[in-house]
Amino acid sequence: MRILLIEDDPETARFVRKGLEEAGHVIDQAGDGRQGLLLALDAEPDVIVVDRMLPGLDGLSIVRSLRAAGRTAPVLVLSALGEVDDRVEGLRAGGDDYLVKPFAFAELSARLEALARRHAGGAGDAAPVTRLVAADLEMDLLARTVQRAGRPIELQPREFRLLEHLMRHAGQVVTRTMLLEAVWDYHFDPQTNVIDVHVSRLRRKIDRGFDIPLIHTVRGAGYVIRAP
Repeated sequence: MRILLIEDDPETARFVRKGLEEAGHVIDQAGDGRQGLLLALDAEPDVIVVDRMLPGLDGLSIVRSLRAAGRTAPVLVLSALGEVDDRVEGLRAGGDDYLVKPFAFAELSARLEALARRHAGGAGDAAPVTRLVAADLEMDLLARTVQRAGRPIELQPREFRLLEHLMRHAGQVVTRTMLLEAVWDYHFDPQTNVIDVHVSRLRRKIDRGFDIPLIHTVRGAGYVIRAP
């Protein structure tokens, strides 16, 4: 997706942009409201992420201006203002979703994907998933068991969460940012090798003794479960 990020806080902007680019999206960025409105009108983004409180022009004024100009790109409003009245005001101004700061990147990413699907006329909600399968690897989410080719694999709770996240995104590259938030509940990069250590341990349990490895490292991006 081509995503326009309008955010004046440098740390938040860096964090969001890094995660979205790791996920393969193209990012246009503005640090104030007026510049953001011009980019929104010119760049034709698929989705817009806009902070509510911005210098020059506030986020809700940007949304109102876009809707008045006939622009229909979905808009997710970010704000530290989280009361019901604040959220209602944001949605009534023309926003499609409203996320309160501080937020988890995984939730932001999921909301943006949902907005894009909805805007494109995507399918409705699917039934709850209770079993994940990748090649001959199977995970039962209810029984909390894992087996490969019928052979049971014993995993620690953290390893189970790590494998579950990889299997839910089988065939897709899962970035470090996504794993840190989904598995370790870190909303920042602690600059440690904790992910590498756990993935290496998980790989030994999942792939050792099998001819076809399933867990692959994508250099500079993250990890992916796939069969060659």
